[in-house]
Amino acid sequence: MMQKMLGIIDATIHNEAMEDLTLKRSIGAVPFGGRYRLIDFVLSNMVNSGIQSVAIFPRYQYRSLMDHLGSGKQWDLDRKRDGLFFFPSSVNETNRNTGSFQHFKENEDFFRRSNQKYVVITNSFTVCNMNFKQILERHIQNRCDITHVVKNEETLDIFVLEKDLLVSLFMNHEHNGYKSIMDVVQDGASGYKVCNYEYLNYVAVIDSLENYYQHSLKLLNPTVWKQVFVKENPVFTKVKDEPPTSYSKEAYVKNSMIANGAIIEGHVENSIIFRGVKIGKGTVVKNSIVMQKGVIGEKCVLDSVILDKDVKVENNTELIGTEKAPYLVKKGSVQGALMNS
Repeated sequence: MMQKMLGIIDATIHNEAMEDLTLKRSIGAVPFGGRYRLIDFVLSNMVNSGIQSVAIFPRYQYRSLMDHLGSGKQWDLDRKRDGLFFFPSSVNETNRNTGSFQHFKENEDFFRRSNQKYVVITNSFTVCNMNFKQILERHIQNRCDITHVVKNEETLDIFVLEKDLLVSLFMNHEHNGYKSIMDVVQDGASGYKVCNYEYLNYVAVIDSLENYYQHSLKLLNPTVWKQVFVKENPVFTKVKDEPPTSYSKEAYVKNSMIANGAIIEGHVENSIIFRGVKIGKGTVVKNSIVMQKGVIGEKCVLDSVILDKDVKVENNTELIGTEKAPYLVKKGSVQGALMNS
């Protein structure tokens, strides 16, 4: 049955609350969880649910997203039939809702050529481990026109409906007044049967810097970890061949996630350390997120900090933030002791 389902990931959403992390990348390409990108989670959910055809609709700064996903090989989507498709949008209008009908209408031929009966539409920044088979089964059983996935009555920007209905909606959107699938869901007079599907497990919608920071550190909670990273439904990502992390005799690590390729010579506590990070002697890193290839010198203090990719922190530097306002260092920046004095 799931071979009849088409996956649609709307990566066109631009969220001002995430701008500090999306100046040079789309939100779906934001690193998360030590070795992943945000889009890895919804894409893996689709693949684990048996979906073999996925279309991604990017708009802003999508070069890094395309570089990360490539041909879709890591998700078993490099296929002669179906597979992974990119449809960059040229639409100038700003739409804050997932599933813009104008974006879909630009690629009408793709939808009409697809032979799947049903469609699941998601954004690119919802983190969870979700089985779309169960949602589709409930959709069919209850004879719904649209199934809307929610958590505590809040939208997760995930929708299931028949492909023909979706095509009809976006082809006629200029006449019916709907700009997105959410407009249809919210219109009680639409005439369509809209069913809510309550998702019970852990889920995080990463739509602000504060959310990004807090939900990243929640992965250190074993209960949350076990709900996001399920052995039977793995989260796939771009594979990089790097050596195991090296720990010096002076290193101290507590309640932290350390990716491969790192060199740890200091103190790391309650933090997430990405691939290829180096933390120098006498340095203390707490409650922080250090992305790929970050280099932190000796005798530094970092607390409640987010270091984007390729950041260098010079010796004897102190960076302090708070839980609600983490100290962010932008991609490729250099932070030095003199700069912060």
